[in-house]
Amino acid sequence: MSKRNVFEVLIVDDHPLMRRGIRQLLEMDDGFVVVGEACSGTEAISLANRLDPDLILLDLNMKGLSGLDTLNALRREGVSARIIVLTVSDSRSDVFALIDAGADGYLLKDSEPEMLLDDIRRGAEGGEAFSAQVAEHLRTRGIHKRSGAPFATLTERELDVLQEVARGLSNKQIAAGLHISEETVKVHVRNLLRKLQVHSRVAATVLFLESRGV
Repeated sequence: MSKRNVFEVLIVDDHPLMRRGIRQLLEMDDGFVVVGEACSGTEAISLANRLDPDLILLDLNMKGLSGLDTLNALRREGVSARIIVLTVSDSRSDVFALIDAGADGYLLKDSEPEMLLDDIRRGAEGGEAFSAQVAEHLRTRGIHKRSGAPFATLTERELDVLQEVARGLSNKQIAAGLHISEETVKVHVRNLLRKLQVHSRVAATVLFLESRGV
């Protein structure tokens, strides 16, 4: 039997009790190791750059830098960790704003613990990590109802890159698989996001899968 991956996790939440609860939940699964906790967005940015975690669990409503501001800053800093928003808000506007900013998942804190842990594991492994209400918002969003026409504007190489993005691969993994440089992958990703009129890899993935009836 193959050994499961172990993911290093950074917890970002301004409530000490919530951070403790999340840590205890993750400790139920030996596939997670909590390498740090941040009580603010500023601290999260510093720790993410220093610790280079595989996964960041990010609260939305924090004092100081909000979860959205923190997410934007992390992506600007080039943090490659998968980032899953963990919040109490199921507001459509919050969901769309965070996904468009580059969040890899969006989970609600009131989920059943076992289900939440399963969703976090799935997200860490590159799969979808959306609570049921969040997934429903994404399914009914107008952008996901558009025809497949925008894909006709993509080059063959951009389609290759998009397919790998949809598999949850990192830029480095895509570069290795397609035998191109990581910088070239970044250029293709930037171009395909612009052509599809979306702002994040997750949004592009949802469009791609929707166009194939998945």
